[in-house]
Amino acid sequence: MEVQLKSEITCPKCEHKKVEDMPTNTCQFFYECENCKTVLKPKNGDCCVYCSYGTVPCPPIQENKS
Repeated sequence: MEVQLKSEITCPKCEHKKVEDMPTNTCQFFYECENCKTVLKPKNGDCCVYCSYGTVPCPPIQENKS
């Protein structure tokens, strides 16, 4: 299975959605919503904001699952 590099993040506060390119070699811990300026952090048990709020988990997690 090929690793996907784009994920749509949904802000839990204002529900703004945006497709973002994910970093391939690291997990992203913080993400600022461009709409409401809320800084998102991973939920407990998740490694990054893409795993918590994105439609696709981050590349390191995708690679470990395959």
